[in-house]
Amino acid sequence: MARHPNKNTGAPARNQQPPDHPQHPVGSPNRSTEDHSATWTYTVVLTDGRHRQVIFSLSAQEITSPKNRNHPSGDYLFSPAGMDWLKSSTKLDNVLGRSDNRVANALKKAQSQNKSLKSFIFAINLQVPGKDQHSAVFYFASEDPLPSDSLLYRFINGDDAFRNQRFKIVNRIVKGPWVVKKAVGSYSACLLGKALNIHYHRGRNYFEIDVDVGSSKIAAAILHLALGYTANVTIDMGFVVEAQAEEELPEKLIGAIRVCQMEMSSARVVDAPSTGLARGSGFAKVEHHLSGDEEED
Repeated sequence: MARHPNKNTGAPARNQQPPDHPQHPVGSPNRSTEDHSATWTYTVVLTDGRHRQVIFSLSAQEITSPKNRNHPSGDYLFSPAGMDWLKSSTKLDNVLGRSDNRVANALKKAQSQNKSLKSFIFAINLQVPGKDQHSAVFYFASEDPLPSDSLLYRFINGDDAFRNQRFKIVNRIVKGPWVVKKAVGSYSACLLGKALNIHYHRGRNYFEIDVDVGSSKIAAAILHLALGYTANVTIDMGFVVEAQAEEELPEKLIGAIRVCQMEMSSARVVDAPSTGLARGSGFAKVEHHLSGDEEED
């Protein structure tokens, strides 16, 4: 089940605080004086009328000057466009390049009707190893062209060495058993290109990042432990191009998504790349904009 922002609400989506939440300015950093990290806070109005809040810690480390410490992070760069939970006998690479990909096909159909001609899709494919190969694919989309001097533009059009030094995931376990929080961390951030093997795919109107979780024995072991509890876990995930220079601040989320209590058995079966056929459902329960609900055990 997906939740979308209420486009028809009369109130701005990012200028209100939910009840009983610490009153930090929306879009401004709540900075710790000990670890030099910044927490950017956003409020989003959903279709059910409730205020939900996105909270991620985007670290600026030692490069932050007093001027940028109070600089708001701003809006996310891409809007969520969905998630696929896929299963195959082989590892799935470049899923947006497949003939059976629902998001790519939806865009092709729209463009054949002279719609969404400027749309660009950004996808992250987390490849989960095992007897059967699984992929959790997160899709984000934008209608606006990226400024050529932006960090994300440089990331998409740069080389793999640059990308591996910059691509970061930030996680927040909102709900889950103690063992998962202990293994994964209630809040965590990781430069994936430094820890795992990553392949990048650049299409005419898309960019995909394939993350091979099995390339690290430690990461694979932690993931398999967490997968045993997926029906009881709610996790927020955000994706960032890390700033490493003063002029690249403030960091901005590419996009973020919440995965709620996913059933492993719900994966959509995808045949080997040579056939390009798919079977089953494979849509996890996701909330495209994250809530600021308190963490639960």
